[in-house]
Amino acid sequence: MSTDEPSETAEQHGHEHHEVEGPGYPTPAAMRTESEREKTAFVMALRVGMDVDGPDFVGVVDVDPDSDTYAELIDTVEMPNKGDELHHFGWNTCSSSCHAEGLTRDHLIVPGQRSSRIHIIDASDPRSPSIEKVIEPEAVFEHDLSAPHTVHCVPGGKIVISMLGDADGGLPGGFLQLDQDDFSIDGHWEVDRGDMEMNYDYWYQPRHDVMISTEWAAPETYYPGFDLDDVEAGKYGDSIHIWDWETKEHRQTLSFGEEGLIPLEVRMPHNPEETEGYVGAALSSNIIRFWEGDDGVWDWETVIDVEDRDHPDWDMPVPGLVTDTLLSLDDQYLFFSNWLHGDVRMYDVSDTGTPRLVDQCWVGGNFGERREVGGHEVRGAPQMLQLSRDGKRLYWTTSLFSTWDNQFYPEMGEKGSLMMKADVYPDEGRLELDEDFVVDFGDAPGGPARAHEIRWPGGDCTSDVWQ
Repeated sequence: MSTDEPSETAEQHGHEHHEVEGPGYPTPAAMRTESEREKTAFVMALRVGMDVDGPDFVGVVDVDPDSDTYAELIDTVEMPNKGDELHHFGWNTCSSSCHAEGLTRDHLIVPGQRSSRIHIIDASDPRSPSIEKVIEPEAVFEHDLSAPHTVHCVPGGKIVISMLGDADGGLPGGFLQLDQDDFSIDGHWEVDRGDMEMNYDYWYQPRHDVMISTEWAAPETYYPGFDLDDVEAGKYGDSIHIWDWETKEHRQTLSFGEEGLIPLEVRMPHNPEETEGYVGAALSSNIIRFWEGDDGVWDWETVIDVEDRDHPDWDMPVPGLVTDTLLSLDDQYLFFSNWLHGDVRMYDVSDTGTPRLVDQCWVGGNFGERREVGGHEVRGAPQMLQLSRDGKRLYWTTSLFSTWDNQFYPEMGEKGSLMMKADVYPDEGRLELDEDFVVDFGDAPGGPARAHEIRWPGGDCTSDVWQ
């Protein structure tokens, strides 16, 4: 699926890669092969629902094996308020603007899922970031939106954030747009949302004028925790939405029904010429492939199913609960986590319609054999994933969402969660747990915390989009 050289289509879109002036990399291959190894990681850490009475923070983790502080939390940026539930975050700009002058990837946009507060962090010094600005929730509620989730920088000097609810925590959700210069709120991104009510994650391919968004539920539904009755009542999503990127209008809905309950993370190839992708349906525990047909109509099929498993402590079969997915920068490998089962999987997707399981790593969860890594008790299971740019190291954290953690892995509410990694051997299609790398957020300054999403200074495969 991947292309390493600029194409004729790239030239037609004004994205001549021989004249790079802006942030990021001209191609996915350039990011993969020319960037340095990651040395620090920004990691979301929250204390909502913990025994500790303290604010959430963004942690800086040393991931440089030559450093004296390797695998340690070396700095924290505490939020000015309690109760934010930091969840996902992103950059002010990325490789989609690599041809634009005057932009620098130096600020993190850090939303609070529960508070709807949006923090702007100056990350120009990756080992010592600091808060520059806070957008208070009242400014967000003015646009009848709440519960910010996915942050993407987009071409044209803007930042777009998916919003999961209205100002009262109900439906519909939408998209909030910020200006890259002063981080002021522009208002809604979308001009016609069609039949979209629920929202969650999104990805875009500007070369093909398309954006894909997914569904979770209204904040008032998932905030208290998971209730199977809410699924039966139709309060959780089962669809993805196709948008016109240029006009910002809703074009098509792909409804999966029971075959695609709670479609969360959506990943399209890093190759900007592709018009297909994958979404992980959490409760149905499968991977669904979607694509654009020759007639411009989008279609879908299930390409991976994770079988439910019996467990003596459960009165029903345990679903895998596919919670995070990612594609390597060369678009060869798909990784995803089964948060309830306790494994992370690696598939070769060179043949996009026929993924081939090449390896999996079991740790924690309800079925993983490893209950301790590097002397640390594994609390939770592989959840949020981040791959090194060269595709040789897969990192993960073990927390999903505070109330859901407390239901399924209550020890996290007392002791915090962990960050771990596996070494990846792309040429062999193999994963190997690194038992020497464990960051226990139970030992965080100020008390235990739940580690969640991971970002690299300089960009990564889940935040960068190419034109």
